[in-house]
Amino acid sequence: MFHTLRAGKLGAVKPGTAVMRPLIAGCMIALFAAAPLRAAEDGDKVVATVNGETITEADVAIAAQDYAQDLAQVPEAVRRNLLVGVLVDMHVLADASLKEGRDAEPGVKRALEYARLRTLRDSYFNDKNTLEPDEAALKKLYDEQYGDFKGPEEVHARHILVKTEDEAKAIIKELDTGKDFAELAKEKSTGPSGPNGGDLGYFTKDRMVAEFADAAFDMKPGTYSKEPVKTQFGWHVIKVEDKRQQPAPTFDAVKNQLRADAIRAKYNEVMEDLKAKADIKVMDEAAKAPADGDADADGEKPAEK
Repeated sequence: MFHTLRAGKLGAVKPGTAVMRPLIAGCMIALFAAAPLRAAEDGDKVVATVNGETITEADVAIAAQDYAQDLAQVPEAVRRNLLVGVLVDMHVLADASLKEGRDAEPGVKRALEYARLRTLRDSYFNDKNTLEPDEAALKKLYDEQYGDFKGPEEVHARHILVKTEDEAKAIIKELDTGKDFAELAKEKSTGPSGPNGGDLGYFTKDRMVAEFADAAFDMKPGTYSKEPVKTQFGWHVIKVEDKRQQPAPTFDAVKNQLRADAIRAKYNEVMEDLKAKADIKVMDEAAKAPADGDADADGEKPAEK
């Protein structure tokens, strides 16, 4: 059945661990990414009944929101049929559960209360439109974060990669006679950028292995290396085309991240205000522990992109 696709469950997460921060932020953003919990325009229209209980257009709209990820993989022509089927199944199983008195079980009561709290939480933010920043707010945030942006130095370089030092020296001699660097790269380079004339585009120093980066950043634009440069990948002849300060990313490139930052900041602001007015007592010592710092890992630095 379609509802069996919804098998993913949140495993136990110990409070006070680094995973809690992305978990809370992810839940908060997902909360607002969902469509508002409002009935469809014809929400009172009855689409089916089960044991006298009605299933309405509003119920279908809520189910569509809940199953949005699964529905993305389903042809649009059959989505409605599946949603109504899921709701019918839910009613049938819920009635069977009630007849057996399962709603009185402690675990079921806790799950129902959790679902009630989650729905109320979602409704608070969605219906009040509390979190969503408008375009003007995002552009203001962009100007604040990137208005005085000063990126690291970047080099635009080409290279020719060969297996031996002698091959590299021979290529330098050809360059000294006026041969075109890009054409020699296409002809002789064993690196993946060879067919593109050895073009590596712009890169910061930390993007390349140390020997290659040191050589490239010491060179002037328009010059090529007079001695071969050895790295773990072989022997390189390098040509520096240009140097610049890394430009700020465009608004469109960081818009989604700015939106996430704005939602997170507003969420924190609202929560701090609400918590300050609430009577909160945490008895669990582990839940009082500060979240661990995020771990950083250095990735391998390739010789070229």
